[in-house]
Amino acid sequence: MTISSWILSIGGVVILSVLFDLFLPDGKLNSFIKTMFNFVIILVVITPLPELLNKDFDTITMFDDNQIVLQQDYIFQLNRDKLTMLETTIENSLEEKGYKNIDVSISADIFVAEMKIEKIFVDLGNLVIQQNNENINIKKEVVKCITSIINISKEDIVFNE
Repeated sequence: MTISSWILSIGGVVILSVLFDLFLPDGKLNSFIKTMFNFVIILVVITPLPELLNKDFDTITMFDDNQIVLQQDYIFQLNRDKLTMLETTIENSLEEKGYKNIDVSISADIFVAEMKIEKIFVDLGNLVIQQNNENINIKKEVVKCITSIINISKEDIVFNE
């Protein structure tokens, strides 16, 4: 990279950041974009320095996906929160259909980034049915409600009565 192309790169990034700053409203988004452009400006400025110093340095390898380490606690808490939200969503949906006090528990491997739901346990022990739903197949309605919210097979829904 020649010095003139390096200076043009710096100038181009600075001009882009000024244009974005002019057109974006004040707030969190503007602050975030300013931060990102400042980071890009720093990268553009330091990229040719190793070449000038005759050192082997590759900025691409700095950001290799294999070097990013996910924290197990963060993944656990994030997936636990997702499961709690799904359980609450299912219970609220069933309550809207007239089935109260149904407890839903979801079993999944919450220690991996790509959480996969294994089983859904539905406890009908404290079930309260509104009068207009007395002659309906409850299990069938519960399965229908759950599969509309979560993509899971009917065999993976287990009922406790």
